[in-house]
Amino acid sequence: MRRIHYAWVIAAVTFIALMGAAGFRSTPAVLIVPLEHEFGWNRAVISVAVSINLILFGLTGPFAAALMDRFGLRAVTVGALITVASGALLTTLMTSPWELYLLWGVVVGLGTGCMASVLAATVAGRWFVHRRGLVLGALTAAGATGQLIFLPGLGWLAQNVGWRYSAITVGVAALAVVPLVAIFIRNRPSDLGLRAYGATEADNVPLGTGSPIANAFRGLRLGVRSRDFWLLAGSFFICGASTNGLIGTHLIPASIDHGMAEVTAASLLAVIGVFDVIGTLASGYLTDRFDSRVLLFIYYALRGGSLLLLPYVFGSPQFGLILFIVFYGLDWVATVPPTVQLARKVFGQQNFAIVYGWIFAAHQLGAATIAFAAGAVRTYFGDYQIAFMSSGLLCLVAAGLVLRISHQRPARVAETGIGAEAPAYS
Repeated sequence: MRRIHYAWVIAAVTFIALMGAAGFRSTPAVLIVPLEHEFGWNRAVISVAVSINLILFGLTGPFAAALMDRFGLRAVTVGALITVASGALLTTLMTSPWELYLLWGVVVGLGTGCMASVLAATVAGRWFVHRRGLVLGALTAAGATGQLIFLPGLGWLAQNVGWRYSAITVGVAALAVVPLVAIFIRNRPSDLGLRAYGATEADNVPLGTGSPIANAFRGLRLGVRSRDFWLLAGSFFICGASTNGLIGTHLIPASIDHGMAEVTAASLLAVIGVFDVIGTLASGYLTDRFDSRVLLFIYYALRGGSLLLLPYVFGSPQFGLILFIVFYGLDWVATVPPTVQLARKVFGQQNFAIVYGWIFAAHQLGAATIAFAAGAVRTYFGDYQIAFMSSGLLCLVAAGLVLRISHQRPARVAETGIGAEAPAYS
């Protein structure tokens, strides 16, 4: 019998870790209403913690890659899981908002940030040559799977047992994954005397020159000099605002406002994860065959229209909300494949990964901004209608931005990798 290549073991364990990270990041949506009832904190106050979490989740990415280069995949992932577990478990002892900001905002945000898309990209890039795209797509879909698995159960615990049991479940789940990562994860195929899956040569890629942290900032400097970087980052800012920040954080509280049980609302959000997987795979297929700018225009325009209609489906029969969940789920992360493709075309194969890390940071900055803003809107106006309508209009703006992105790499972007000596541009 042919032996299973160890790369598939690495991919499976990474999938489990990323799936858990998605569950950890989804939990604040379940906790908002219980915390509001127990402590009397309004949603604007609670949303600050969510915003901190989302900002750190995005900004940690480029530096998590630097840590992986220095200490390896296993050490960074184990440290991240222990950090998440500590923050989640200590949350059960908090009594004031600043503790929520520190624990769920800073501690859990840093931990989950080390298990963001940079981990999926690193594993797929180091361990696979054949099937690399398939593996990267599957690891990206781990987030949707985590939503699907965690949210209904956490919502049921928060509604019927108590929100602390939801936090404890998250902490225990993180600790349960630690032994798997510690035992099975390896940094590179060469650590086991193997080649990457499908590789014809051994892994002899040298380590990057210079400080990885300095290289991350070099990538940022390269990006900010390009108009296309600002167009990509601006549209991805709106993408994060209209997904993780708005729907991912506030759909459950908004549904509860309209009389829906928390466990039912959490289940609806989890269903987004099912259609998220379908939409992501379909978008990857289309990205290989059509202009990424046109695809992004269509995705943002359709998302904007759906958000403009969302306030009105709450008052209709539940079928209307279910239809929104299905449609919106298909569009949830469909923007990722064409955005990555455009970043690769604009900045080159050697540079795009780090530059894309900063574009993804803009995505999370947008998510953090709207997570707080929507909570403030709900607090001061008593409903989410303005937040939903404003996000819909922003998506229409993003649809216009992406059409202005260049189709080819500008001459001033060097072919030299960020870690190497490259000429300075005026």
